[in-house]
Amino acid sequence: MSSLIRHITIDCSDAYRLAQFWAAVLDGSLADDDFPGDPEALVRAPGATLLFVTVTDAKTVKNRVHVDLQPQDRSRDEEVDRVVALGATVVGDHRRPDGTGWVTLADPEGNEFCVERSLAERAG
Repeated sequence: MSSLIRHITIDCSDAYRLAQFWAAVLDGSLADDDFPGDPEALVRAPGATLLFVTVTDAKTVKNRVHVDLQPQDRSRDEEVDRVVALGATVVGDHRRPDGTGWVTLADPEGNEFCVERSLAERAG
C-alpha cells in the first residue's frame, strides 16, 4: 500500500495565530487542545488538514509549495474579497478579461496561496 498525506505542515512564527486565519479561510476548526502560545496548531477542514509549527526562522523567499483554493459557494472574486477581509494581501492578480485566471495572495505571515475559479465559474 502507498503512503497518504496526513496533513500539510506550514512553518510560521505564531502557530496558533496563523492557524486561526486558515481555520477561518477554510471554514475549519482548530484542534481542541490548541491554545495561544502553543508551538503547534492543527486545523481540520473539509478536504485538508494543516499543521502549523512555530519556528525561529523568518520567511525569506517565495514558497516552493502552496495551496490553491477553489471556492465552493461563491465566486473567485467574492472569495478573494472574503480572505482579504480576514487578513490576506493580494500579491499578484492573474485574472484575464475572459474570466479565467487566478489571484495570488499572502496569508498574515507572507505565505503565498492562490484563489482559482469556482466549479460553477469553470462550467459557465
